[in-house]
Amino acid sequence: MDTFGLKIIASDKVFYEGRCRKLIIPAPDGEKGILANHENMVIAIVVGTARVQLAGEDEWKDLAVGSGFAEIVNNRVTLLVDTAERPEDIDVRRAREQQERAEEQMRQKQSIQEYYHTQASLARAMNRLRVAQDKKWNGLG
Repeated sequence: MDTFGLKIIASDKVFYEGRCRKLIIPAPDGEKGILANHENMVIAIVVGTARVQLAGEDEWKDLAVGSGFAEIVNNRVTLLVDTAERPEDIDVRRAREQQERAEEQMRQKQSIQEYYHTQASLARAMNRLRVAQDKKWNGLG
């Protein structure tokens, strides 16, 4: 099966670099699937779960990603995201605390800017908890 080069760059490190068979990323208008020899383009990424099928493997691996974008050029995909985490690296207790804090802030009167900031924090916390519960990851990062 054909593969493509995949590089996942989080704000603090290169999370993964290697060959990939299939990639599904969360986009503002739904999930986008990427296969080998995909058309060149740039895609916005929203907070959510990215799914990866590495070269030589049949199993899908999930990871929690923050917002960013994907660039697809010449059979190479670069994901540039705020965060990228494997399920086993997520501190579930800390994510639950972050979720509770954000939910409490949502109940309080806030400016529009504060509201959107709190809404983004809540989305990140809930995504981290969702991915941590699946624990399908082994081998990346």
